[in-house]
Amino acid sequence: MHYLWDWGELQHLWNNGDFDEVHDWLNERWATLVRNKQGADKDADARFMQGLAFAAMALHFVQTANQEGARLLLDDALMVLPQFSPTHLGIMVEPVLETLHNLRPKIALLGANDEFPEPHLDFNKLVLVND
Repeated sequence: MHYLWDWGELQHLWNNGDFDEVHDWLNERWATLVRNKQGADKDADARFMQGLAFAAMALHFVQTANQEGARLLLDDALMVLPQFSPTHLGIMVEPVLETLHNLRPKIALLGANDEFPEPHLDFNKLVLVND
């Protein structure tokens, strides 16, 4: 399905590390998809956007020293996103998954409110493709 959303805006927010804004962008569009729609909980596009939102919020939580929340949402994203690889809605999923897989062991032993021990959060850029 084709949506008239500016995916470049999402890409810009992600690539600048504005993960709280990424989450909000995705949540607004997700809500549009599921509003008044029967079977919305089974809609693949809505589920994909939810998985990306989980990933974005996990990255935001890492940045803001909420490691417990980061672990929970990172694990949720890792349960949802692999089923959409290699691409979905014009987004390459593998770079996102690689970021999450690389990050998981780095936060595994951190306390719930510990600062991330590295000077900055390394993450892969969001890559758009033509489906």
